[in-house]
Amino acid sequence: MLEVGKKIKACERKLDKIAELDRLYDDCKGYVELSEETREPSLDKEIEDSLHLLESKVEEAKIETLLSGKYDSYNAIMTLHSGAGGTEAQDWTEMLYRMYKMYCDKQGYSLRVLDVLNGDEAGLKSITFEVDGENAYGFLKAEKGVHRLVRISPFDANARRHTSFASVEVMPKIEDKPNIEIRPEDLKIDTYRSSGAGGQNVNKTESAVRITHIPTGIVVSCQVERSQLQNKETAMQMLYSRLAEKEEEEEMARLASIRGEIKKIEWGSQIRSYVFCPYTLVKDHRTGYEDSNIQAVMDGNIQEFINEYLKKI
Repeated sequence: MLEVGKKIKACERKLDKIAELDRLYDDCKGYVELSEETREPSLDKEIEDSLHLLESKVEEAKIETLLSGKYDSYNAIMTLHSGAGGTEAQDWTEMLYRMYKMYCDKQGYSLRVLDVLNGDEAGLKSITFEVDGENAYGFLKAEKGVHRLVRISPFDANARRHTSFASVEVMPKIEDKPNIEIRPEDLKIDTYRSSGAGGQNVNKTESAVRITHIPTGIVVSCQVERSQLQNKETAMQMLYSRLAEKEEEEEMARLASIRGEIKKIEWGSQIRSYVFCPYTLVKDHRTGYEDSNIQAVMDGNIQEFINEYLKKI
């Protein structure tokens, strides 16, 4: 039932966007016709502005036609892990989290932290969060992989240049349980105390839950809900999502091998470099797209990187 409702809403949004494009086209046409009749120079600016708006909306619509994957319209669950390097990598993981948080704000997406493990001195060892919004997974799947940072370390008294790594996992949030069997004997369930902000019971009881799916080695955890039962339910939903995504990736790899082409878009591949020193540049290694305004990128302006990725796959 949830699946049907999601499809209906997606169709309604598409119809609304088509109606908006029709309206913008009519506006442009009206300004041009009025300008031809009156020869009024002040209308030139109105024509230019309306054309720019129409072009940007058409480009958005073109990009959305690329979101044809099975789960592209779904919400997303993202997990960031710091790589080797201690405080350096943990600080980089927190920087990436801030970047995605600001991206979500710009997109009108809501973000909810599900699990967090703070760094020893600064930053984050890992963080898992849910992103709710139109085509959240379809866009954010472009971020899956390893992100590399090169900068002068703020933690190095000798101001040496350091390279740090963080990995990004992205999976669709699947609310209807897929046709996947999870046997109780295949699960290892651990409970522990939450490390998040305290509440009536949070941090006082072992309400946080970690579930390991033994056959695949997949581990999911949740600590933000108010009870162990709620955390377990959320973690199980995450596990279904991870298993469904794994099944989809295996099918894509099988089809790619039949076609004779295998694209390196898996979780473990390095996808993007962020260079702060000796020059400033963000480069996506899959598409070749670059942006020298590194501060804007770190402030969440990553849509062009995502668009270029969607055009390539």
